[in-house]
Amino acid sequence: MKIRVSVLGATGTVGQRFIQLLEGHPWFELAALVGSERSAGRTYAEATRWVLDAPMPSEVEGMTILPDDADLDTPLVFSALPSKTAGRIEQRLARAGHIVCSNASDHRMEPDVPLLIPEVNPEHLALIDVQRARRGWSGAIVTNPNCTATGPTMLLRPLHDRFGVTKLLLMSMQALSGAGYPGIPSYDAIDNVIPYIGGEEPKVETEPQKMLGVVRDGVIVPIACTISAHCNRVPVLEGHLECLSIGFAQRPELEEVVATLRSFRSLPQELNLPSAPAQPIIVRDEPDRPQPRRDRDAGRGMSTTVGRVRPCSLLDYKLVCLSHNTIRGAAGGSLLNAELMYAQGLVKA
Repeated sequence: MKIRVSVLGATGTVGQRFIQLLEGHPWFELAALVGSERSAGRTYAEATRWVLDAPMPSEVEGMTILPDDADLDTPLVFSALPSKTAGRIEQRLARAGHIVCSNASDHRMEPDVPLLIPEVNPEHLALIDVQRARRGWSGAIVTNPNCTATGPTMLLRPLHDRFGVTKLLLMSMQALSGAGYPGIPSYDAIDNVIPYIGGEEPKVETEPQKMLGVVRDGVIVPIACTISAHCNRVPVLEGHLECLSIGFAQRPELEEVVATLRSFRSLPQELNLPSAPAQPIIVRDEPDRPQPRRDRDAGRGMSTTVGRVRPCSLLDYKLVCLSHNTIRGAAGGSLLNAELMYAQGLVKA
């Protein structure tokens, strides 16, 4: 029997991604859509300006959008709510016994909330017991990271485990879709790069430290890695491209870095989770890859693509990485989190 699920913020860009990715899912069945006061009571087709290339799934067109204070009968809830709106709604649902897989930033850095990439830190799900004991909830909130932090953290996992990552300099070139819809005005975006994204750099500098840390006595001890980030918005629709310079505790050979990235597999691949890519990290050898238009859909949008791995005169090595910001960095990341919890018996019908 499939697990019934809801989507909060269903009419937005990330909400649409959730609906697209849930279509035909082998484990989960979309049972409820939740929207704003403006959308509640209308059918999904009436309330939604569908912006994805693939057509709106026919099974959701006539579903009535519920208000955000509705009582849901789904054990699993996916949240595509905007930050600052998400917090109180997600807490209410977790208190009522729902497992909330959130894409919002409201709870990411709270010490008892897992900030999860299943290939990177599946053991952090142990915080669910801490969260329930501390807050008196029967449900839980599990978050996925900022879309810009997702790709770098994926590749830092095997590198840190083998060589010890001590410093990271990061420059992002972030897609327009990361700002939601309608997002950046065309007059500002076309023929332009915007060298500021409000609140983005602090997230990119702190979230990987939490995800790469270890759980000790119910508390996450972050890794001792200094991260400096420059975040920029560029006129690309999908796919965050990032240039990284990495310093190691023990400087490896170039061939060791490439082999470590290329061979990386983790728990989602072992469990054969439905949304898990066969290769979480794909290393390209061409001198001009990865590129957003050509590589963002690798692994159905769930793989991180790496290229241009080479020595760095400032730190040890530098490279370019790319991840799909609305799939792996948003809806797909939350979906994979839910699949891992289901496979481990943490989500039940």
